[in-house]
Amino acid sequence: MVKELVIISGKGGTGKTSLTASFAAISENKVLADTDVDAPDLHLILSPRVRHEEEFRGGHKAIIDKEKCIECDKCRDLCRFGAISEDFVIDEIECEGCGVCVHFCPVEAISFPQRICGKWFISDTRFGPMVHAQLGIAEENSGLLATLVRNQAKRVAQENGLELILTDGPPGIGCPVIATVAGASAAMIVTEPTISGKHDLERVYGLTRHFQIPALVCINKFDLNEYMTEEIEKFCRSQKIPLVGKIPFDPKITKAIVNGKAIVEYPDEAVSKTIVEIWHNTYNFLKSIQ
Repeated sequence: MVKELVIISGKGGTGKTSLTASFAAISENKVLADTDVDAPDLHLILSPRVRHEEEFRGGHKAIIDKEKCIECDKCRDLCRFGAISEDFVIDEIECEGCGVCVHFCPVEAISFPQRICGKWFISDTRFGPMVHAQLGIAEENSGLLATLVRNQAKRVAQENGLELILTDGPPGIGCPVIATVAGASAAMIVTEPTISGKHDLERVYGLTRHFQIPALVCINKFDLNEYMTEEIEKFCRSQKIPLVGKIPFDPKITKAIVNGKAIVEYPDEAVSKTIVEIWHNTYNFLKSIQ
């Protein structure tokens, strides 16, 4: 059975993508996925070579055919968003794609095509296959695209006999996070030792608990605020959440990213050895899940 580890955080910038890239370098028999479709950045470290590309279509926008339109005003009366002008042109920005005008138009003068909202890709990286995507600017349906990425990653894993999916998830607790977490084997929450970091951890853990997804915690830059690190450890103990490791602050991680590398590609660094140990703890946890 293919297992999926999703790596998430309460906000952007906690280090989850750097950690995902390191896990990608260490682990075997896996496919990588990036479901942070609004702002993907795993590709910046892994330099994928795209071998399959498709348009992503999601959501609809109404279009009025002026030749068919009898200007009866019914659509304008029914539109709650004020998206239809006096000369019966639909404002794409104001239109919410609800379809009310399409349904009630007496002469069927309004079409309702799906929009091209972005693209998704299957690529090759130096660490194995990767499925990723890019949502268009100001486009919606990020949850739908995140689900598509996950489904394609599962397909790639099954077709190639791979046992693991490593998913770099989006930050927060919104729709794309829900689409990423639901049904996963386990979720690693990456947090930082700050008051807001602990608060975000509690919110994200609440999400994983709601979907009954086993959670793990990793504290990044733990040595910058040892008091808050202790508070986070207390929270993990109180909720019986496995703490798989603590990563110290190390500017070499940033330097590795600038060079397009995962820090574990420099195996002699002390922080690399710490991350390898965290991976072993995480992998052993995954193996224990039925």
